[in-house]
Amino acid sequence: MKAECKVCPHRCKLDEGQLGFCRGRICRGGKVVCENYGKITSIALDPIEKKPLYHFYPGSRVLSVGSYGCNLRCPFCQNCDISMVKGTDIEYVEISCEDLVEKAYELKIMGNIGLAYTYNEPLIGYEFVRDCARLAKKRGLKNVVVTNGYICEEPLLELLDVVDAFNIDLKGFTREFYKKLQGDLETVKNTIEIAARHCHVEITTLIVPGENDSEDEIYELSKWLSGIRPDIPLHITRFFPRWKMRDKKPTPVATVFGLAEVARQNLKYVH
Repeated sequence: MKAECKVCPHRCKLDEGQLGFCRGRICRGGKVVCENYGKITSIALDPIEKKPLYHFYPGSRVLSVGSYGCNLRCPFCQNCDISMVKGTDIEYVEISCEDLVEKAYELKIMGNIGLAYTYNEPLIGYEFVRDCARLAKKRGLKNVVVTNGYICEEPLLELLDVVDAFNIDLKGFTREFYKKLQGDLETVKNTIEIAARHCHVEITTLIVPGENDSEDEIYELSKWLSGIRPDIPLHITRFFPRWKMRDKKPTPVATVFGLAEVARQNLKYVH
C-alpha cells in the first residue's frame, strides 16, 4: 500500500523506500518522512540582506543552512547544484538540531541573530525547520525561512509560531508560467497571504528574459501584493544562465530597473 505525502500539493504516493518528487522525502515504515533531515550541504554566516531581507534587522547577520532537493523544477534554478539532486549525488554533513542552534548562539558575538533555512527548498524538510526553530526560539534567536511557498496549509501553520520572517519566491504571476515549473500559482499566493498575517514577509521575483518580464505581469503581481499590504517589500532580481537555461543571456539591467519602476506604482518598497 502506498503512503501519501502531505507536505506539498504534489501529494506524492510512494512505495516503501521510494523518494518523492522533491528528492528530500521518502517512504519508510509505511510513512512519508523527511529523508534529508539534518543533512546540511551548505552553511554560511550571511548578511541578512542576502536572503534577501532588507526590512528585518538590517545590518545583521544570520547563520544560513541548506540541504538538498526541491519540489519545483524551475529550468532557470540558480541553486541547481543542491536543489536538483538527491542525497546520493552530493556531499553533506549531518548535524543535530541542538548542535546547529548552539552554533548559531555562539555566533551572536559576530552579529548573528539566528538561523535562516535557505539555499535549497527548506520546507520539503519542514520537520527539521520546525524542530530547529523551536529550539532557537528558546535561546532567543530569530528564525528566517527562504522558500518557494509551494506548501500545504497544515505544515505551514505548524511553523508560524516559531518563524519570524519569510522571504517567499513569487516566480511569476500566471498559471501558465507556474505550470512550466510544475507548481501552482494559487498555492503560493495562499502561502503569502497566510504568512503575511503572522510574520514579517518579503517577496522575491527573479526576472527571466522572455518568460516573466512583461510590464503587465509585474504590474498585476505588485497590485495583488499591495492588496495584502502596500508596504510589503518586493525584490526584483536578475537571472543568470544556469541549469537548463545556460544558453539564455542574463537579464538586462535596464529591464530590472524598469520593472521595479512599474512595481512602485503599487508598492512602497521595491528593491
